[in-house]
Amino acid sequence: MKTNDLLNIKNLGVWYTKGKPVIKGLDLDIAPGEITGLIGLNGAGKTTLIKTISGILDSFTADSILHDGKSFSFRDEAFKMSRFVVYSEDHSFGELTFDEYCSYVFKSYKKPETDTSGLVKGFHFEEYTGVPMKELSMGNRKKASLITAFALRPELLILDEPVNGLDFQSTEYLYKQIYEYRTCGSLLFSSHILESICLTSDRVIVLENGTISNTFKGDEITPEQVRGALNEQL
Repeated sequence: MKTNDLLNIKNLGVWYTKGKPVIKGLDLDIAPGEITGLIGLNGAGKTTLIKTISGILDSFTADSILHDGKSFSFRDEAFKMSRFVVYSEDHSFGELTFDEYCSYVFKSYKKPETDTSGLVKGFHFEEYTGVPMKELSMGNRKKASLITAFALRPELLILDEPVNGLDFQSTEYLYKQIYEYRTCGSLLFSSHILESICLTSDRVIVLENGTISNTFKGDEITPEQVRGALNEQL
C-alpha cells in the first residue's frame, strides 16, 4: 500500500440483500491531485461504490479503510467535511434557490463563500440563480450542484454521472473543470460516456459485476482501450 494515498480501501464488499454482493473484493486507492474515472456497463456497481464512499450505505465490509493513512469511517465528521458529492439525481433542498443552497453548503462546510459568477457563466446558469431548485429542470439542478461543488473545492470531489442532463456547451465546460481539478484536490467520477472518461482522467477504472476488471493510466487511456475492455463484458 502506498503511504501517500488520500483514500485507500482494501477488499470492499457491499450488498443490498445479504448474500447477494453488488461490490466484492474491490481495492481502491486515490492519490492526492488525481482524477479517477469509473466506467462500466449498467449494473456494474458504479453508483453503489459512490454511495458507499459517501456514507449512504452501511451494508458493507472492508479489510481496511484509510484516509491520509489513518483508519476512519465513511461517516466520520472529519471525512465528510473533506469531501463533497454530486449525485446523478438529487431532489433535495427544493425550496431553496441556488444562491441560498450554495450559501447553506459553504456554511455547513465552515468555509467562507467564494465568487461563483465565473462558474455560473461557464455553465450558462445566469438566469436561474434565483429560481427555487424544485422548479428547475434536471439539467439545471445538476448545474446548481456542480457549480457549488467546484466553488467549494473539497479535498475529494465525487461526481456520479455528472454529464447526465447537461447541454453541449455545459458538458464541454464541465470537462474543463474536471481536468483542472487536480490543481486543488482529487476527483472521483463515474460515467457511461467514454469521451468524458478519456478526456479528463489520470486513471480509468473499469468495473464489471462489482469488481475491477481493468485499470488504465496515462497513455493507456484511449477510447479504443477502454471500449475494448467494455466490449469484453458483453
